Parts: sequence; structure tokens; C-alpha cells
Amino acid sequence: MVKAYAQEHVYKHPWERVTAASWRKYVEPENRRSLSHILEVDTLNRRLDPVSGKLYTTRGLTVHAPGPWFLHKIVGQDICQCVESTVVDAKAQSMELTTRNISLQKFIEVEEKVRYDPHSDNPTEWTVCRQETSIRIKPLSALASMAEKIEQRCAETFMQNSAKGREVMERICKYLEADSPMMAPPL
Repeated sequence: MVKAYAQEHVYKHPWERVTAASWRKYVEPENRRSLSHILEVDTLNRRLDPVSGKLYTTRGLTVHAPGPWFLHKIVGQDICQCVESTVVDAKAQSMELTTRNISLQKFIEVEEKVRYDPHSDNPTEWTVCRQETSIRIKPLSALASMAEKIEQRCAETFMQNSAKGREVMERICKYLEADSPMMAPPL
């Protein structure tokens, strides 16, 4: 059984600032406390398509595995390796990130998609973030009856981590806003 969760958040910051914050989310030391489930992030590949102007990036993430402690004992580890694929289209002002786990797949499959676009009501000043997460616990013979409960616990953990991520993004956007040059008033 696959559980899917979706949420939407509006950043009251321009698309350029929000996407810049997204790149800085995991690398700034002050965010480590809020995002303590992220252990390591490595850029594996980055390519700019000269024809389309799109930026393609692949990163490897090492994270604390979601779920209750007893699941970690059963699978024998409490960390998970993930791959994040990002496509940035600066011309169309869209940024889409897709993250999937590559370890623990015989127990759990998680896919998270995050997309940043200018908000339709105020495209120059606001950015909408749409996030979709699907979680599939593969039934273990000893835990088949508990699969739904484990999926729910994993979903709760993802939602909590997502909220922490939004807080970090807001903090970075405010920092970038304060750091940007002041615009001269019109004459």
C-alpha cells in the first residue's frame, strides 16, 4: 500500500531568493540543529544544458532513517542513502527536486517531489512550494499487520522534518533579503 501526502506553502519572497535558499538549506552550519536528520550532502553531478539553459544537479544525501526505533532494529540500520535530482529552469522560473531512497528499498520506498514556482497572485514577490511525498512500506512477514502503523509514523516524521525545512528556508530568505542591495526609489 502506498500512502501519498501533499502540502503547499507560500514564501513571501521572490522565486530567485527562495531557490537560492534551497541550495543553501543543507550547507549552512546554523541549519544543522533544525535539520539534524540530514547527516551528509554531496554533489554527485552538475550539468548546465547549453541549449535549454536548464541546470541539472544530482546530490547524494545520508539521512537518519524514518520510522520507529523498532523498525531500525529489524532492518539493522538507522541511516538511509538517498538521491536528489534537481532541475532548474531559470527562464520558466521553476525548480523541481525529486528525492528517492536508494538504501532500505526492500523495506521502504520513499519519493519526495518539491517544486518552486512564482505564485500566480503575486509572481514577482511570492513563491509557491508544492511538496508531494509517497511512502510505501513493504510488508515484512513478521510485521505485515503493522505496516500501516509504520507508514503513519514515517509520514509524521516526514511532515515534522518538512516543517523544519520550511523554517530554515524562511530564515535563509530573510537573511538573503537583508543582504541584497537596497533598490533606489523611483524618480
